[in-house]
Amino acid sequence: MSPAPPLAPATPAAPLLDYHTWRLRGQTVAGRLYQTASKPGLIGQGRHDAAARLLAERVVVPPGATVIQMQCGSGLFGAVAALGRGASRVILTDRSAVGVEAARRTVAANAIRNAEVVAGHGSAPLDPTLRADVVAIRIPTEKLALLQLLADAFAMLRVGGQCAIAGATNEGVKSATTLMKALFGNATVLGTDSGSRAVMAIKRAPTPSDTATLANPFLQHDVFRTLDVELRGMPMQLFSRPGVFSWEHVDEGTAILADVMEVQPGDDVLDLGCGSGALGLLAAQRSGTGRVTLLDVDSEAIRCASRTIATSGLGNCRALISDVALAVFDERFDRVLANPPFHVGKNTDLEVPAQFILDAWRVLKPGGTLQLVANRTLPYEKIVYETFSNLTTTHDGARFKVLSARR
Repeated sequence: MSPAPPLAPATPAAPLLDYHTWRLRGQTVAGRLYQTASKPGLIGQGRHDAAARLLAERVVVPPGATVIQMQCGSGLFGAVAALGRGASRVILTDRSAVGVEAARRTVAANAIRNAEVVAGHGSAPLDPTLRADVVAIRIPTEKLALLQLLADAFAMLRVGGQCAIAGATNEGVKSATTLMKALFGNATVLGTDSGSRAVMAIKRAPTPSDTATLANPFLQHDVFRTLDVELRGMPMQLFSRPGVFSWEHVDEGTAILADVMEVQPGDDVLDLGCGSGALGLLAAQRSGTGRVTLLDVDSEAIRCASRTIATSGLGNCRALISDVALAVFDERFDRVLANPPFHVGKNTDLEVPAQFILDAWRVLKPGGTLQLVANRTLPYEKIVYETFSNLTTTHDGARFKVLSARR
């Protein structure tokens, strides 16, 4: 297969072109310098992430401890636990492909030999018999996804072990503290900084303080929400999980893009940022003989999309975890469909959707088209036009727009 064509020189300014470039950033904790990996798409990239530093600076790790960090991000806490606190074993997990790669690069940059990085949400990818002395969580913003991490932490901790969480006020750390206290029966603030706080609880008994906290069935990793929907006349069954985009219903933007998508029989299609797989499934049905690939940065989304595909009986589609289109840079498509995320944590970050547009250009065949749905207030027109040298508004509604461009 021929190599990917270079990006046109007219594409946007340097920060956007550097999206897939990793950088190491030095951070000093307790007098020791640690190198952490960072790039766009990672929580706290390019700036001081107060929550991550609070975990690294304030959590006490007993010498010889087994330590687990969930939603590990750059892996700073894991590096400090392994090298500066004397932990015997450190395990880092993250559902985001960006977080997993960041932690792996941080582990390698600091030559850490007693740490491992595993892709997946919470304890889902880990041995269920594993027991930890310390579990640390950089909290997600979705409440049920957070509760699952707390439930996982409680299950994996030895009696006497500690759970530590950290996050910003606008990310829900106060409500997270309330959930932690209901589960563990105690919660102590370890420190605050720049609108963030770290909180610790001790597991004092083998059963939760409030068992009703764990009553939600979706706290079990193998339980999926089933959505029976119809898009463009096609009935489909979707599967979803907490924290996956619009996990309880098909969002309005996806429904609009489904109505105007221009997939033809035989088209090779890329669903970029697939979520539970609705657009990809519809594209596979309309394409028939073409290849359809669903990509998402979230391993939980890929679990859901894979289950959606398997249930559909359609044999011409697959789901892969990927940082934007990185996993298919050596492939070419007739159509790219995208409903890009524009938040990293609680912060608006347009570098990620801009890279969706750049990566779409890269993987499209000559004459292939991008169709992208977005909130009508988001300023994507300039980057689309500068990248493709053409732009059509396929849908212009009260809340959403669909932008199209041909390579």
